[in-house]
Amino acid sequence: MVVTGFNTDGACMMKYVGDATPASPQAVELKSDFGLENHGFTHLGRVYWNLPEPALNEEAIYRGEGFLVSGGPLVVGTGKHTARAATDKFVVRELSTQDRIWWGDHNRPFGVEKFNGLVNRLRAYWQGKSLFVQDCYACADPDYRMPVRVITETAWHSLFARNMFITPHTREEMKTHVPEFTVIAAPSFKCDPRIDGTQTETAIVINFEQRLAVICNTAYGGEIKKTIFTVLNYLLPLEGVLSMHCSANVGSDGDVALFFGLSGTGKTSLSADPKRRLIGDDEHGWSDGGVFNFEGGCYAKVIRLSAEHEPQIYACTRRFGTILENVVYDPITRQIDLNNQSITENTRASYPLDFIPNTVPEKMIRTQPRNVIFLTCDASGVMPPISRLTPQQAMYHFISGYTSKIAGTEIGLGKEPQTTFSTCFGAPFMVHHPSEYARLLKRLLGKHEATCWLVNTGWTGGPFGVGKRISIHHTRQLLNAALEGQLKDVSYRKDRLFGFEVPTACPNVPTELLDPSNSWGNKDEYWKKYDSLAARFIENFKLFASGCAEEVLSAGPKRLSSS
Repeated sequence: MVVTGFNTDGACMMKYVGDATPASPQAVELKSDFGLENHGFTHLGRVYWNLPEPALNEEAIYRGEGFLVSGGPLVVGTGKHTARAATDKFVVRELSTQDRIWWGDHNRPFGVEKFNGLVNRLRAYWQGKSLFVQDCYACADPDYRMPVRVITETAWHSLFARNMFITPHTREEMKTHVPEFTVIAAPSFKCDPRIDGTQTETAIVINFEQRLAVICNTAYGGEIKKTIFTVLNYLLPLEGVLSMHCSANVGSDGDVALFFGLSGTGKTSLSADPKRRLIGDDEHGWSDGGVFNFEGGCYAKVIRLSAEHEPQIYACTRRFGTILENVVYDPITRQIDLNNQSITENTRASYPLDFIPNTVPEKMIRTQPRNVIFLTCDASGVMPPISRLTPQQAMYHFISGYTSKIAGTEIGLGKEPQTTFSTCFGAPFMVHHPSEYARLLKRLLGKHEATCWLVNTGWTGGPFGVGKRISIHHTRQLLNAALEGQLKDVSYRKDRLFGFEVPTACPNVPTELLDPSNSWGNKDEYWKKYDSLAARFIENFKLFASGCAEEVLSAGPKRLSSS
């Protein structure tokens, strides 16, 4: 199978489009009174306001942005950027935020004057150009809902925004919509590092004072999604709400479960459980009033997706309204090949949340979490598949955020997983110092008495390249047992290095899987590898030790020599 015909730079193929586009007669029917002149954009071409899904599909196809495939999804290519450009993300350093931002690799400072100059160059570049606007909301809870505007060059990015965020229901809502934060996505605009102060021709820059973000020279849809997530990670903790990189679902008796984890750990797949209703698959807020989704859609990895193991998400890849990013297809039969990674390992599907059966229509719930799951992909093959954490251990592992980055989720990753510590299981999107989020988690865990589990979805029987990845079937069985209370009365062993409790038995799971040392041919090698991992935890936590209580510091692992 091959994919052909994509506009390779990910941008609109026609800078100037005449009057005969499919949606041109309806372009301003759903226009907001708060126009683009309020953002400094003038002398534009036609602006298409709040087009619905069918119209955006028609426009995308007319403009050569993508192709319909079997079942109705729109397949698009994102050009050279098939993942987040993590090293090109910046935050404007200004008076209102300079003492609150966690400055460093994930939040690189950007000058106010440079930002203003960049935006002015973009305004000039867009003169005479057709644009698309989607007015929507972030946060399902009315108490924290934020009006958002996404301005794009392409119809498919406008459809992406419509899929991923919460859309207004009435003409009056659209007419009176005034954004509290605006995202400008300009994939065809190349930055000039000599003029703009960027590192490359690509940049994602957030200005909290101006409530404005620009995304330049990348068509990867995830940048739009994660920009708004970063914004909420700054604003919501100021109101006492824990912003979380997690999925969430709820059982029949109202028991909420949270699933923390980076891309590639199975967060989206494991939370899509037909026996539980899905609140959301990636981004949530946790307040004393309950749990709420930030979004209105899902953005799932689909490489090697199977109907057997992930039937709900698989079905979405055959449905009109879904956007498939960089998925290979046959241009003659229009059949997609989810096993083909020739474009990227990071193939994605964007679709509305209600495409998944058993979702919570309100995207929020007023009951509190009973279980909190930290998902880690341990590529060293030494971590138990499930462990129960004390509150202090939960704090330690939340701040540590250990996992292995999987190929494709960021630019520059090779084929082998890379061991990483991503604080709060989402360091690239955390704007405050990690201790701020940790304090919020500690308060909520204690107040609502949730049980915390560390679940390894990585390798067993040896490291990557030697052992094999733990099957999603066994991981689901372990999670079901935890969520249904079946692990309350089984016996536990205390882990020799990390001290957490590991069950010695679990229904429908082979006993030998629960102790990973048994699956290694050489136990001495196992313990050396495990001790090496413990050492990396200890070294990493030195970055946060000064802000943590002694009970959290002592909850970390011990080396073999001291255990």
